[in-house]
Order: sequence, then structure tokens, then C-alpha cells
Amino acid sequence: MSAQINLNPAHGKAIEEFARLNPESMADKAMVSYERDKSFFTVPFLGKEYRVYYPSGRVMYCNEQGEVPQAFQIVLLHYLAKCSNRMPEGSKVAFRELPSGSIYVGPFTNRSIKPLVSIFGSNPNKLVEAAVKLGGWKEDLGDVAVTVPVLPKIPITFVLWEGDDEFQPSGNVLFDVSASSHLHTEDYALLPGLAVWELKKAAQI
Repeated sequence: MSAQINLNPAHGKAIEEFARLNPESMADKAMVSYERDKSFFTVPFLGKEYRVYYPSGRVMYCNEQGEVPQAFQIVLLHYLAKCSNRMPEGSKVAFRELPSGSIYVGPFTNRSIKPLVSIFGSNPNKLVEAAVKLGGWKEDLGDVAVTVPVLPKIPITFVLWEGDDEFQPSGNVLFDVSASSHLHTEDYALLPGLAVWELKKAAQI
């Protein structure tokens, strides 16, 4: 319950910021569609599509029932409100290289890298299978690496080193150099972790 309470102020602020902006401009920058007559965006996120209503900020699944997790709702609202005209550039940066990244390294490591290694360190091929299910592809990094298009302008790369008799498996998460133009660093402390759990579901581990 405490985590739910902690997210409520961030959710409320995200809705306020989102509601102040022009929907057509947001859709254009975020590379998503906006139905003017029905006042909702359609946003692909981690292999599923979501409707985000304007200006209420209400978020629903397009093709399934149930309540969208609050963390997902906040990320979608932040993406629509913050996204710039900048396109992904293909160059990758580590979390520490994002603005103020050093401040959030602890939460980022605990939420993203540790689960990545724990879930896929001994099942690297499962990571590739899961990424493909979410629209991703293999990369030539580490022992096994994949990039997942988490949001239209936010590809995230997951890298694994399998380890051996001397070293435990390890991992890293990399971002496009344009990442800071589309979300705050605090969002990136959370977002890869959400992606890892969706990859786990897709891998059926």
C-alpha cells in the first residue's frame, strides 16, 4: 500500500502537466496517433497498445481488460508530455551518463540490472526470445544483448555477460544518446525494470 501512496503525487502532477499541453503537438513529437474526435492517444508500450485520454490522463488497455498499473500510467503520461522532436540517434550511453544519473544509480541498479541478471543471467537465450516477442532485436554487445523499443522514441538495450567459474553473470542497461530529450532521468531509473518484468513474462520464466 505504501508504494501505491507514494506514486499518487507523481501521478497527479503528471496528469496536470499533460493536460496543459497541445495534444496534436504531443502526438507529433511522441510519434503516436491522436484521435481528435474521441480525444485519446494510442501509445505502443512494451508490446501492448494503450489509450491515453486527453485531458483527463486516463489510461486504458486497447485490447484487454483490467487496470493499467499506476507506474505504467505515469511513464506514459511523462512520455507524452516530455517527448521532444529529437529522433533516436543509434549511439548508446550508460545510465550514469544521463543528466544527474549518478544520483539514481542505486535505485536503477536495484530495479533494473539486478533483476535482469537474476532472471536472464543463466537463461540468456530466453532474453533474445522475449525481446523478439516485444518487437526487439539482437545486438553485438557483451555475450548476449538485445534492444527493445520500449516506447516509439525510447529503445533500451539490455546486455548480459554469462560469467564463468571465477565470475558471476553480470549485466548492463544502455540508452540511446537522445534519451534525456524524452523522459527525465528519474523515469529511466524505473523504466528498464518495468521492461525486464515484461520480458520475464514473455519468456515464461
